[in-house]
Amino acid sequence: MKDKRKSPRVTKSLPLKLSDAESDILTETKNISASGAYCTVNKPLEIMTKLNVVILVPVKKNKNKTIRKVNCSGVVVRNEYSADNGKYPYKIAIYFNDLKSQDRRTLQSYITPFLIK
Repeated sequence: MKDKRKSPRVTKSLPLKLSDAESDILTETKNISASGAYCTVNKPLEIMTKLNVVILVPVKKNKNKTIRKVNCSGVVVRNEYSADNGKYPYKIAIYFNDLKSQDRRTLQSYITPFLIK
């Protein structure tokens, strides 16, 4: 089966805050690309749910490491329930539908080194 994704995806955990109309959810990515993320959450989120997304991305600035906050809007494009997943039984995929160019570059520069192996 051919992968339909346009952006390369890496299996990395980054802190993630998702906000919908009702609440905030703190979680972490299971994998991420410059166009979306996959994560687990503790409540069901329907397909097409609009989310405000905040991702904390480690970046190197000169010789120092720092954290850059990436803010964007996203939409739930896939959801699955897994009873054996403990505290976070809902697996969701989020498409970033409103991501500034600078933030996309931040994600791409984080992801790229993990692709070259």
